[in-house]
Amino acid sequence: MGSFTHFNEQGRAKMVDISHKHETVRIATAKGSILVNKEIYDGIKEGTMKKGDVLAVAQVAGVMAAKNTSQWIPMCHPLLLSGVNVHFDWEISETAYILHITAEVKTKGSTGVEMEALTAVSATALTIYDMCKALDKGMVIGKTYLLEKTGGKSGDYKRDPM
Repeated sequence: MGSFTHFNEQGRAKMVDISHKHETVRIATAKGSILVNKEIYDGIKEGTMKKGDVLAVAQVAGVMAAKNTSQWIPMCHPLLLSGVNVHFDWEISETAYILHITAEVKTKGSTGVEMEALTAVSATALTIYDMCKALDKGMVIGKTYLLEKTGGKSGDYKRDPM
């Protein structure tokens, strides 16, 4: 199957063997967003949402998701993570309330943590949706993407600003 390492000799998917790779410090940062209405924004900011502290619960969900990524993504290696940080920034205009989600994941290992960072952002946004859907099912989970990564054989990556 050429240079693709994710296929076995029968052309079927396999988990890549990383036993030959050197351990390095690896960091990945992913971003995502969720568009909410004013009522949800106010409820989150004022701490009056009926299901509790939305951002605290969503932050924990993001950390848990990063730690369990290999259970969600079939060919992902289980990793010992050394750090996960999920944080939030509001972008407010006259017509929109957008919560930006950033997740940074770190490890020292033989494979990267891009999937863990992306999974953290996704689970965080989904948790916010779940906790707020009683007020508005029209929330929009926005672009989720890898912002940057460091470490490993393929080198560093930094996405051009969106």
